[in-house]
Amino acid sequence: MAETSAGHFNNGSSIASLASDHLFTILLLLPIDSILSFAMTCKKFRHLATSDNLWESVCRRDWGNSAVDALKSSFHADEQQLRLLPWIRLYKQVSRVDSVCCYKLTLPDPDLVLPTPRASHSLNFVSGCLVLFGGGCEGGRHLDDTWAAYIGNNSQNILKWQKIQTGIPSGRFGHTCVVIENFLVLFGGINDRGDRHSDTWLGQVSIHENHGISLSWRLVDVGSTSPPPRGAHAACCISSRRMVVHGGIGLNGVRLDDTWVIELSENQCLGTWHQIVSHPSPPARSGHSLTCISETQAILFGGRGLGYEVLNDIWVLHVSESYSKWVQVFYDLQNVPAGVSLPRVGHSATSMVGGRLLVHGGEDSLRHRKDDFWVLDISCISLERMHPTGLSSKRLLVNKWRRLKPKGYKPGCRSFHRACVDDSGRYLYVFGGMVDGLLQPAEPAGLRFDGELFLVELVLQL
Repeated sequence: MAETSAGHFNNGSSIASLASDHLFTILLLLPIDSILSFAMTCKKFRHLATSDNLWESVCRRDWGNSAVDALKSSFHADEQQLRLLPWIRLYKQVSRVDSVCCYKLTLPDPDLVLPTPRASHSLNFVSGCLVLFGGGCEGGRHLDDTWAAYIGNNSQNILKWQKIQTGIPSGRFGHTCVVIENFLVLFGGINDRGDRHSDTWLGQVSIHENHGISLSWRLVDVGSTSPPPRGAHAACCISSRRMVVHGGIGLNGVRLDDTWVIELSENQCLGTWHQIVSHPSPPARSGHSLTCISETQAILFGGRGLGYEVLNDIWVLHVSESYSKWVQVFYDLQNVPAGVSLPRVGHSATSMVGGRLLVHGGEDSLRHRKDDFWVLDISCISLERMHPTGLSSKRLLVNKWRRLKPKGYKPGCRSFHRACVDDSGRYLYVFGGMVDGLLQPAEPAGLRFDGELFLVELVLQL
């Protein structure tokens, strides 16, 4: 335990007579405001309530052990410096982050083999690697290639992509691929003949000497029950063996509003799908985002609805053994600047360190693509007990949207790109998408596919 002194504070009050290690344990049960209030009572308590040992434990409590360990590694400090990290300041900075810094990770080099430009692909961070699969390209054609790049702790280096020959799954775009433990779980998608898929694949990455990478795929046996075929849906992991899928475009171009969950067996060879029926639930849509925010909760944002309208609603899905339900979360737009459009489709929405949802890019109802970064404070949602009375209040998310100021490299406006976060929750990798192009004969709508990879860093000053 961080504070193990057996001494007692003797100022006459009962709480002051508790040993420091007991107070430490009590403080870790309190919300942040209460810990800070406790620190203001007297000098003796302030020392404990503002100690780095306590606040590193608070960070581990709120962010998770793996995120804190990866965050420590991201500072590239020596052991002595890591022991002196100002955890209380770091916690406050993560809570109040107002800027990101972008770095271009793709440079023109004839000796480098790079993935071709694409959109509606998948991009994941797993086993210290970026893994890219499929997508759509010029002429509405699908791609069936797989690429991987080892990152490790070198987040800002120019990456060396490796093309991996797998042959499966078949080429597609508009599929989803999520990370469950150290596995990739891929579902659905559309090929260039317009066929929708409903297959489920499991991928495993292996790292070899000199950072050589291999990837093996196998089809998951799901029995006779599975979601209808679809593409342009949304999916995320939820708990250590489950993935949730919502919406998308089904057969005959019909937008869907159904919700499905697959649970993998312990050996990941089998999967069991079941449908979640909840009233109310998000209306039919495609091109939206679904992001895991806790072991039992996922958050849905935006997309394109049945009437082709672009949406900006937020829904939270709670999944448990006893029941599952959707709850709409209302928010106040008073802090969104005039003239700024928040509704979007084809954006990315990623859970970052500290309970923040980072939304980037997408396009509005007029197909104007965006290059903005927004952060939504989801910490209050993930701590909710999902009582409908608590989550239906329109005051719940007042002033929870904030637009971040980008620094460094300025990426172009894009939609239907893909993004993933590293283990620290501090670095976001973004690849590809549809971008605004010069009006050329080969680009009839001023549209082109992008093959750029860039890094987005949450700016934290120590």
